[in-house]
Amino acid sequence: MKLVNKTAIVTGAATGIVGEIQGIGGATARLFASEGANVVVADINDDLGQRTAEQIRSEGNNALFLHLDVRQEIEWTAVVHKTVSTFGSLDILVNNAGTGSEARQTVEHTTVEIWDGQMDVHAKGAFLGMKHAIPEMRKIGGGSIVNISSIHGIVGTSTVTAYQAAKGAVRILTKAAAIQYANDNIRVNSVHPGYTLTPMMEPILSSRPDIVRACLKEVPMGRLASANEIAHGIMFLASDESSFVTGAELVIDGGVTAQ
Repeated sequence: MKLVNKTAIVTGAATGIVGEIQGIGGATARLFASEGANVVVADINDDLGQRTAEQIRSEGNNALFLHLDVRQEIEWTAVVHKTVSTFGSLDILVNNAGTGSEARQTVEHTTVEIWDGQMDVHAKGAFLGMKHAIPEMRKIGGGSIVNISSIHGIVGTSTVTAYQAAKGAVRILTKAAAIQYANDNIRVNSVHPGYTLTPMMEPILSSRPDIVRACLKEVPMGRLASANEIAHGIMFLASDESSFVTGAELVIDGGVTAQ
């Protein structure tokens, strides 16, 4: 029970239904709850988010679903306020919400709309989350923020231009915040997943096996990660076990970026 008496907001956490392919956010919310945390499942998918929170509660753990479009500051204000008023504090923030499946273009074929869409969800979303979580964490003497970037925020590819730029922004924003708030005992770290089996990946598995084969060729371990494998890395950074870790990058990619 590594997160007892802690409260966490996990964004993009609706995909946490047992028996279905889980997203990183959903798997993280479930893992946090099983480790004793009060978990706010935050997402734009109200139906799926409610189902995930209800299922977590049915297992005897604490979960609350709150609608959140991470691009909207007013919604962040409301979610943070509701979290604190319900559970008494905010100890952990996981900025996981993201999108990417429509963004497979090179620089010259990337539209302004695609660019803005990626930057808004990933970079602006993480920025707004930290902006509103940090004052609450300061009140209780510290906290942990985990921003979900990607291996594509570290190394280049032949496509996904806007996605890479946005994830790279999350990576360096994490380091900026880590330095700025170290004296407040607020730790800020980033996680960089590699190719992972998630609901976002599922349509590619069925429609573009060539892409999947190309991805697997890059992975020395020869397989996709499960969302739960990424969630365990996130939990380490969220918990007190990583109490002297801030500004770090945790790469979970089966060896892709070691090559």
